[in-house]
Amino acid sequence: MANILVFDSGMGGLTVYREIRRTLPAHNYVYCFDNAHFPYGELSEPDLIVACCRLVSHMVAEHAIDLVVIACNTASTIALPSLREVLSIPVVGVVPAIKPAAALTHNGCIGLLATPGTVSRAYTHTLIAQFAPGKRVLLKGVTELVIEAEQKLAGRPVNMALLKEVLADWMEGEEVPDTLVLGCTHFPLLNDEIRQLMPECQLVDSGNAVARRVAHLLASNVSAQADAGWGKAYCTRLDMEARKLTAPLQAWGLSSLQEVVF
Repeated sequence: MANILVFDSGMGGLTVYREIRRTLPAHNYVYCFDNAHFPYGELSEPDLIVACCRLVSHMVAEHAIDLVVIACNTASTIALPSLREVLSIPVVGVVPAIKPAAALTHNGCIGLLATPGTVSRAYTHTLIAQFAPGKRVLLKGVTELVIEAEQKLAGRPVNMALLKEVLADWMEGEEVPDTLVLGCTHFPLLNDEIRQLMPECQLVDSGNAVARRVAHLLASNVSAQADAGWGKAYCTRLDMEARKLTAPLQAWGLSSLQEVVF
């Protein structure tokens, strides 16, 4: 039984945590979100690296963590090398699911919905060149949907007019993708709403791939997993907004929410 840390700036990492825990239910899970610095897309790269390394290193030492999952596309593309330098345990990141999308598309047109930082980074364009040659990949970077996903988890309705505005050119434009890569871990929280607007479009995210990678690193025999381990959540600022997330987090199998104390 391993202690696994799943880390994000907010609630998006829950979509990755869910897939890992479904695959490996017998391990223990610590979900930590850095809401004091949310959203990470608005931090400078040096500040993001410092925030991630400081917090993740503390959680690893405090909770005897065996493996870390950086369940945030922005943090993965910026802070992963630094984290791997300071930690002696495996650190798994997330990348946009370009490769599986390229295998799924029928019309050769793929949409990548991510944060502006992920869309603009050279790493993303390298993924596209490597795994989707000959495909038309449409890029859309948007921060507002990260906020919408957080609000949905807190029990507020999703702004469907905003979502429709964001997706409008992919719904009725000259190039309509038949496969949509959700390149931010927050966006699978909006799966139902996106499907309402684009019912014929296949949605792809990185959750399953990360779960398989974690299973491989832990050499876990999935079929032998029987008893479920525990799950706990931690945040960097336990204010009124964070306290509203206690019940949703419990529904995701995280029994408590505490503030990280350095």
